[in-house]
Amino acid sequence: MELNLSLLATQAGEALQELSERAKLPSGSLVVVGCSTSEVKGEHIGSAGSPDIAAAIFAGLQATANLHGLQLALQCCEHLNRALVVTSEVAREYRLDTVSVIPVPHAGGSMAAHAFATLPRAVVVESLQSQAIAGLDFGATLIGMHLRPVVVPVRLTNRSIGRASLQGAYSRPKLIGGERAVYR
Repeated sequence: MELNLSLLATQAGEALQELSERAKLPSGSLVVVGCSTSEVKGEHIGSAGSPDIAAAIFAGLQATANLHGLQLALQCCEHLNRALVVTSEVAREYRLDTVSVIPVPHAGGSMAAHAFATLPRAVVVESLQSQAIAGLDFGATLIGMHLRPVVVPVRLTNRSIGRASLQGAYSRPKLIGGERAVYR
């Protein structure tokens, strides 16, 4: 069964929109995205990547990110140790160290390869140093290592995209101080 690429783009944009609204993300927020295009196709993660699926999902995400002033960080696959593709501006703003690698579909993943080829002044960073305040995970790619503590899962209206599971998360400030503390 062939996937509708236009629908995937729409669903990805809607997922980011919903996450942005539910997490009340301010403009400029760094959002990490992990995406297994293999899982979206219904295959085992890392086994059947698709540049076309990556392009469709990226287009939906980027349109929504631009609309809300969000900055995307796209996670590479395990072969690049879950490094991330960001713009050089994001790397500079967050003081992230860049690494010398070019993601390709079989070493980085289709989404990271597409993002690297598409984002203006794209660079790869080894880590976000837990600075992302929200994220989307298409196909259980495990983005949690890039999020600030404390991570709050978001049950999105649409819990899948294509044949992949879809999870959202955002982080909130730690609650400290014990029983006498007052929180907003």
